[in-house]
Amino acid sequence: MGSALYVFMFVRFLLFLSSFYLMVTNSSSSMHRPLCHDSEGSALLQFKQSFLIDEHASGDPSAYPKVAMWKSHGEGEREGSDCCSWDGVECDRETGHVIGLHLASSCLYGSINSSSTLFSLVHLQRLDLSDNDFNYSEIPFGVGQLSRLRSLDLSFSGFSGQIPSELLALSKLVFLDLSANPKLQLQKPGLRNLVQNLTHLKKLHLSQLPSLQYLTVRDNLDLISYLPEFQETSPLKMLDLAGTSFSDNQLSGQIPSSLFELVNLQGLYLLSNYLNGTVELQLLSKLKNLIYLQLSDNRLSFLSYTRTNATLPKFKHLGLGSCNLTEFPDFLQNQHELEIITLSENKIHGPIPKWVWNISKETLVTLELSENFLTGFDQRPFVLPWSRLHTLRLDSNMLQGPLPVPPPSTVEYLVSGNKLTGEISPLIWNMTSLELLDLSSNNLSGRIPQCLANFSRSLFVLDLGSNSLDGPIPEICTVSHNLNVIDLGDNQFQGQIPRSLVNCTMLEHLVLGNNKINDIFPFWLGALPQLQVLILRSNRFHGAIGSWHTNFRFPKLRIIDLSDNEFIGDLPSEYFQNWDAMKLTDIASGLRYMQISPMIDLKNNVMITGYMYSMTMTNKGMQRFYERILDTFMAIDFSGNNFKGQIPTSIGSLKGLHLLNLGGNDLTGHIPSSLGNLTQLESLDLSQNKLSGEIPWQLTRLTFLEFFNVSHNHLTGHIPQGKQFATFENASFDGNLGLCGSPLSRECGSSEALPPTSSSSKQGSTTKFDWKIVLMGYGSGLLIGVSIGYCLTSWKHEWFVKTIGKRQRKWTRKEGRGQRG
Repeated sequence: MGSALYVFMFVRFLLFLSSFYLMVTNSSSSMHRPLCHDSEGSALLQFKQSFLIDEHASGDPSAYPKVAMWKSHGEGEREGSDCCSWDGVECDRETGHVIGLHLASSCLYGSINSSSTLFSLVHLQRLDLSDNDFNYSEIPFGVGQLSRLRSLDLSFSGFSGQIPSELLALSKLVFLDLSANPKLQLQKPGLRNLVQNLTHLKKLHLSQLPSLQYLTVRDNLDLISYLPEFQETSPLKMLDLAGTSFSDNQLSGQIPSSLFELVNLQGLYLLSNYLNGTVELQLLSKLKNLIYLQLSDNRLSFLSYTRTNATLPKFKHLGLGSCNLTEFPDFLQNQHELEIITLSENKIHGPIPKWVWNISKETLVTLELSENFLTGFDQRPFVLPWSRLHTLRLDSNMLQGPLPVPPPSTVEYLVSGNKLTGEISPLIWNMTSLELLDLSSNNLSGRIPQCLANFSRSLFVLDLGSNSLDGPIPEICTVSHNLNVIDLGDNQFQGQIPRSLVNCTMLEHLVLGNNKINDIFPFWLGALPQLQVLILRSNRFHGAIGSWHTNFRFPKLRIIDLSDNEFIGDLPSEYFQNWDAMKLTDIASGLRYMQISPMIDLKNNVMITGYMYSMTMTNKGMQRFYERILDTFMAIDFSGNNFKGQIPTSIGSLKGLHLLNLGGNDLTGHIPSSLGNLTQLESLDLSQNKLSGEIPWQLTRLTFLEFFNVSHNHLTGHIPQGKQFATFENASFDGNLGLCGSPLSRECGSSEALPPTSSSSKQGSTTKFDWKIVLMGYGSGLLIGVSIGYCLTSWKHEWFVKTIGKRQRKWTRKEGRGQRG
C-alpha cells in the first residue's frame, strides 16, 4: 500500500515538473518573441499618415479604422508601439518581420503611389486593402516589389487606370481579387498580352503566375480584352471575369476550349460580358470538380441535349440566363445539391413541369425564371416546396391562375408582369422574412388585411401597383419600419392615406397615383426625412395645400405629382421656397438611377437583388412610364386641379427642376420672369389657364427646354425669338389672340394682332409704348398724337439704345451654352 502511494506521489510530482517546465518554456518563448523591426514599424506609421480616416470610405457596416491605434514610441507604452501587436498587422513568430497586412474595411481615404512606404515591407505575404477608398488612384507599379506576396485583395477600393504589368512579377501569388473597381482598365497591354513581352502576344500563359489558384476581376466594366488561352497544367480553381466587358472575337465566337481542360476548376463566372458562340453540355463533363458555373447575360447558346449519358458535375450554382434555352434542361432532374438556378431571359415556353418542384428540395436558395414565356404550372403545390428558398423570381412571364405561395423562408419574391388573378393569400401577409415583395402588373383583386402586425418588419420594397386591389389602404407602418418603397398605384384603393405611414422613416418612394383616395393634402408626410418621390396623381384629393410647416419640411423631396385631383387655393409659395433638394444643380455627373442597391445577406450568404424605382408621370405632353428614374431628375406636376391666383416668383428658386407642369388650372397674372432661372428645365407646361401679359424674354435662357406649352391663355405681345423658341410649333401658343410673331402667322403690328389688355401694361415694352402713342392719337386727334409720339420717341432714343442695346448684348453672351442631347 505504501509502495503504491509512493509511486502515485512520484507520478504526480513528475506531472507537476512537466507542467512547470511547459509554463516556463512558454513564458520564456513569449518573453523572447521578437518585436517588430523599427524600420517596418516606421514604414507602417508613414503609410497610416498618408491617409485620412473617413467613415464613408468603407461600405461594410462593421468597418472601423484599424490604423487609429497604431502608435510610435513617443505616443504610448512600449507594448503599444510594437507594430506586431497592432490591429491588422501580422508578424512572423520567428523573425518579427511583417508578413500580413489586413486592412479591409478600415475607412482609409486618399491616394496611394509607388513611393508609399508600404512597398518597403518586402516580407509581406498577405495584403488586404479591400473596401477602402483610394480616390481613383492607379494600382502602383511598386506592388511588384512585394515578391513574396501570396494573397492580394484590392477589391471595392476605388482604384482606376491601367492594371500594372508588375503584377506578373508576383510569381508566388495564389489569390488575386481586383473586383468592383469600375474604373480599372486592361487595354494597353490587355489581359492576353500582359506578360514579359507586352506588345503583340496573343495568349496569356498562366505560367507567368504558376501558383495562381483564384483570379477574380469581377465588375470592372473597363476591362476590355480577349479571353486568354489557358494551360492544362494550371492549378486554377476559381476564375471570375463577371461584368468585365470581355470579348472573344479572337476565337471565332467560342469560349476558349482550353478553359474546359482546367481539371482543377471549381468555379467559372463569365456572366455579363459579350461572349457568343455555343457551349455544349458534354464539354462540362470534363470538369469533374466544377460546382459553380455562371454563363448568364452573354450572347451564348447553351446546348443541353435533354438526353445525355455524360456524367456531369454536381452543381451548386448554375447560371444559364440569356442562353437561348427553349425548355427546361432535362439534366436538372439529377441535380440534388443546387443552391442557385438562373434560367432568366430565355425562350422557355409553356407550363413549368412538375418535376421542377423536386429539384434540390433541401438545398435550393435561389430560383430565377423571369423573362421567359411561362404560362402556368403542370401541377401547382399549395406552398412551394423548397425549405431554404431565399429568392424566387417569376416576373415578366405569362403566368395565369392564382398567385403561387412561396415558403416562409423567402426573402425576395418577384412575380410582376404576369396574368395572375384572384386574391393574395393570407399566408403571404404572415411571412416574417420578406425584404422585397413585388406583385405589380397582374390582375390581382380583393382587399389587403387592415392589420399587418405579423407582416415582415424587415421589408424594403412593397410593390402592389397596377392590379385591381380595392378597399382602404392598410396600416402598413404601425411601428418604425425599414420600408424604402411603397407602390400601390393604379389600383382602386379608397378612403384616406393611413397616418401610420409617418412611422416609415426610411421611406424614399411613395406611389399612390390613380386610385380613389379621398383625402386632403398629406402635409404630415413632410416629416419623413428620406422621402424623395411622392406620386398622388389621379385621385380625389381636395382642399388647399395650406401653409408650410417647419416640422413637415419634405427635406429631400425631388419629384411631386398632384395632377388630376381637386385641389384649390393658391399655389404653395412657401413650399417652393423651402424645397431645398430641388435647388441643387451641382450634382455629380454620370447616369445613376434611384434604386435599392444589391447587397449581401451575411446571415444567408446570398445576394439581395437590386430594385429600380419606377413611376408614371406626364412629361413633354405625354404620359410616360419611367421604368428607371435618374437620381438627378426633379419634377413638379400640379396640373388638372383648381389652383388659382398668380404663379409665385419663388418657384424660380428651384433651379434643379427638369419638369414643371401647372397646366389646366385657374391661374391668373403674368408668367414670372424668375422662371428664366430654371436653367435645367426641359419641359414647361402652363397651358389651359388665364395667364395674361407677355411671355418673358428671360425664358430664352432655358437652353435645355424641349417642350413648351402656353396655349389657351390670355397672353399678348411678341413671342420671344431665338434659341429653343425657334423649335416650338404653333400649337405651343394656340388660343392666345394677342400673341404675334414666329411661329404664328400673325405679324406684330398687323391688324390681325389684337391689342393687349390694360392688365398687360405692367410688362412695358417698346411695342406697348407705341400702342400708348396711338391711343393718345385717338384721344386727342391723329396729328397731335403723332407729333407727341415723335417728340417722346426722339427724347427717349438715347435711353432706348443704351438700355435695350445692353440687354441684347447680355443675351448674346449667354448663347454659347449648347443644347442637351
